[in-house]
Amino acid sequence: MQLGLVSLIVKEYDPAIDFFVRILGFDLVEDVPSLTNRGQPKRWVVVRPPGAETGLLLARADGEEQARHVGNQFAGRVGLFLKVDDFGAAYERMTEAGVTFVTPPRTESYGRVAVFLDIAGNKWDLLGA
Repeated sequence: MQLGLVSLIVKEYDPAIDFFVRILGFDLVEDVPSLTNRGQPKRWVVVRPPGAETGLLLARADGEEQARHVGNQFAGRVGLFLKVDDFGAAYERMTEAGVTFVTPPRTESYGRVAVFLDIAGNKWDLLGA
């Protein structure tokens, strides 16, 4: 058993793809036309870190209820964790690319960590050695 995808609600597909692929370095795995449960056009967009099995389904908000949760899917908590081999290099690259870090890097028993925001405003931990 494995976790295949995690949905992340976004405002629009293309800026989200740009953030995850160009800025974070994820692979664009799928980007195909699809339909919502109400028959409206949408896209099935999957991104994932290189070599990872679990990916993110970038889901454009469908309706006002979902739109209210863009950027707050985890009620203000860190909800996603990006592990990297070289924390310093990843932090520098992401900072230079304009990623917003809401905490400075710190060292914990499990390694280095800093909290950043994705394009929607959700909090992530960048974790590494």
